[in-house]
Amino acid sequence: MSDILAKAMRGPFKRDKRGRKRRYKAEYKRDHSSKKDKQDRSSRNTARARLNPPKGKEVHHKDGNPQNNNPGNLGVVSRSYNRAEGNRRRRKRR
Repeated sequence: MSDILAKAMRGPFKRDKRGRKRRYKAEYKRDHSSKKDKQDRSSRNTARARLNPPKGKEVHHKDGNPQNNNPGNLGVVSRSYNRAEGNRRRRKRR
């Protein structure tokens, strides 16, 4: 493969708010293409449709497993709590 073709496949970079070079298309493909990622996203969308949280709120999976959509495992919480909870779980594992 020629260098020109390889560079075109990677796509042009853009700068984010901090000025760092990013290739958003390549990052999206890398982070969202595995079978597990697709299943997790599908399950999250199912939970979101089931609970229909108001604006500014999110669906929270209490056990941390996005594929477990049992009613007892789902709750509606603020976005800040949902993000902080994931960070707390990751810190505990270390």
